[in-house]
Amino acid sequence: MGRERKTDKRQKNIRYFDYTLLLIVFFLICFGLVMLYSTSAYNGQLKFKDGAYYLKKQLVADILGVIAMLIVARIDYRVWKNFWLLAYIAAFGLCTLVLFIGDTIQGAKRWLDLKVVSFQPSELAKLAVIVFLATIISQMPRQMGKFSSLIKVMVIVLPMVAIVATENLSTAIIILGIAISMVFVASPKYMQFFVVGAAVLVFGAAFIMLESYRAERLQIWLDPESHAKGYQTLQGLYAIGSGGLFGKGLGGSMQKLGFVPEAQNDMIFSIICEELGLFGAVSVILLFVIIIWRFMVIASNAQDLYGALLVTGALAHISIQVILNIAVVTNTIPNTGISLPFISYGGTSVVFLLAEIGLVLSVSRGIHLEQE
Repeated sequence: MGRERKTDKRQKNIRYFDYTLLLIVFFLICFGLVMLYSTSAYNGQLKFKDGAYYLKKQLVADILGVIAMLIVARIDYRVWKNFWLLAYIAAFGLCTLVLFIGDTIQGAKRWLDLKVVSFQPSELAKLAVIVFLATIISQMPRQMGKFSSLIKVMVIVLPMVAIVATENLSTAIIILGIAISMVFVASPKYMQFFVVGAAVLVFGAAFIMLESYRAERLQIWLDPESHAKGYQTLQGLYAIGSGGLFGKGLGGSMQKLGFVPEAQNDMIFSIICEELGLFGAVSVILLFVIIIWRFMVIASNAQDLYGALLVTGALAHISIQVILNIAVVTNTIPNTGISLPFISYGGTSVVFLLAEIGLVLSVSRGIHLEQE
């Protein structure tokens, strides 16, 4: 009886961790829907004669994502070890297919038209790389201290990075960041990462210079006022600066009325700053910090290395994407077209993000913590 009571207490503690993460994610989803409607109503009415056009589409994606999250959370995460190669090949194949038959939207060829919905394979690639690398690294943990093992893992991932970077450099950067983060956590030696980091910087600089439009983005970033394409950046900065401490109030943004193009997408953080001020912006950042903290707790207490790596991959994905999005909006780095997780408009993105959350929850279900 005493052992049963102790087990019950442990299970209650584990469920508490699940609900903590779930609560923050659900709050971000709801907040994202509110901000999306506030940001996109004018644009939706102007383009589609329906102020709730973007809200309706995002709501459907959120519902599908929550269903995927709950299903994945109930499946033992070790099952995905059986699909690591299939996931990588499928993601690579779909990303390659985009180059030939993908739809071009706003100058970027990133979507596959499935008739019913448009699908962005690069979002699948992020999740596939997490499962793929977690399986490979967990099978050779003692070899990860060798520089040759690090090179082998990076060489395996580079084809995916290269094919995605052809049309979507920002997502390629995130995938590369996920890979480096997972290898970094599994490796007992850190000096070798400085060598890899230098190589990545050289490769990135060369890749940027190969295409004139990428080099142009650097020029726009350095002096947005001198370039016509710096308009979006400048308007976003005006929105941030006009918000003050507590903002103009929900729905009170002026920059979303056509001044910030497609504000519901990558630039939605600037509208958050304008309507909710510095207080709202900091609150959103703190919510992401709490999610990252929960991921760290789950990863450090995971039953095995495979589970810890899965959570590390999801942690790297969300944290890198949040940092890059806010950095772009504040013009800290050149514009890369990265959405803000759970808040920016984008159906494919939110579905796979929530599936990743389900994966993390599945890992947390196997944790056995001592009740003090």
